[in-house]
Amino acid sequence: MSSAFVYAVARTPFGRFGGALADVRPDDLAAVAVQGVLAQAPDLDPAAIGDVAWGCANQAGEDNRNVGRMAVLLAGLPVTVPATTVNRLCGSSLDAAIVGSRVIETGDADVVLTGGVESMTRAPWVLPKPSRAFPAGNVTAVSTTLGWRLVNENMPAEWTVSLGESNEVLGEKFSISRERQDEFAARSHVLAHAAWEAGFYDDLVVPVPGVDLARDEGIRPGSTTEKLAGLKPSFRPDGTITAGNASPLNDGASAVLLGSEGAAATIGRDPLARVAGRGVAAVEPPMFGYAPVEAAELALVRAGITWADVSAVELNEAFAVQSIACVDSWDVDPEIVNAKGGAIAIGHPLGASGGRILGTLAARLRESGDRYGVAAICIGVGQALAVVLENVS
Repeated sequence: MSSAFVYAVARTPFGRFGGALADVRPDDLAAVAVQGVLAQAPDLDPAAIGDVAWGCANQAGEDNRNVGRMAVLLAGLPVTVPATTVNRLCGSSLDAAIVGSRVIETGDADVVLTGGVESMTRAPWVLPKPSRAFPAGNVTAVSTTLGWRLVNENMPAEWTVSLGESNEVLGEKFSISRERQDEFAARSHVLAHAAWEAGFYDDLVVPVPGVDLARDEGIRPGSTTEKLAGLKPSFRPDGTITAGNASPLNDGASAVLLGSEGAAATIGRDPLARVAGRGVAAVEPPMFGYAPVEAAELALVRAGITWADVSAVELNEAFAVQSIACVDSWDVDPEIVNAKGGAIAIGHPLGASGGRILGTLAARLRESGDRYGVAAICIGVGQALAVVLENVS
């Protein structure tokens, strides 16, 4: 079997909820990411792309009806390039990359484009259809932006609590203090700002036409533990989770170009990294924030390495508390985790985040020259994904 390699990565800046990208449809955002990653491989004939796997968590509005295929068409690729859209909630674009890597390894295609998109701003309200015509009572529109909705009454109530409440429970379980969470969050902002200032993201982020947004919109370089300590808890009166130590609602898209080793000539550039291992894990739904622990361990085993071999970790920061719980459980130096900032600062547009962390990981390994890195992401309803990359650049 052929190995799968990362050849190029790109993403849009991530916008705040209701911010600079609010007027941009998700399928248009996805098309920008597609065009951005292909611009890094100008010698590649788009007709040579064997398949496209695209991630999106919502798919209830303008991102419906296979937004991956819509992105391919809007980006101007040949109509002969096929595409599918996958949904593993927050892990959708990392799942898309995993799907694409398997397609390459089995020999079904030499070049696969993957990525993901989410516009949490433009996520619509939905109404369930009535069971019979002309209901006399009121109906409630349900927001599809985030979290459980239209819950099946057979689902245990303890599984369907809010994401925030789930992580308050997780924080209690592992005795993770509010101060540690605020410290972690402040670090995310400081490191993200420093990475932008140093030019790290300049080659990874492509502008959205017609939008005045050069950098991720949610980064607050002046964040400190002391400032974050002044924010009120969001889910419990006496809780530890606030708007400052959790990821925000965001809009954005990411893309990752994958290929076989022999595809270098077709793509017109050398690969950046090899997909060395993959892991998927599941736990009880409220413990979803802790699921990356097992997913990463599985990916390391399948890569044939241990944490001692790992020099960079990109862990999606859904909440500071769950990120801390994961890092505490791994045999890893916390300083190598999210060294260029994380989702608390950069943002977490659900379907795009997996592609972002995978792309950032490949770029970090290229910058440092180190060999192995891990990208991991927690997923609502109790799942997680992880990928090990081996630097070959």
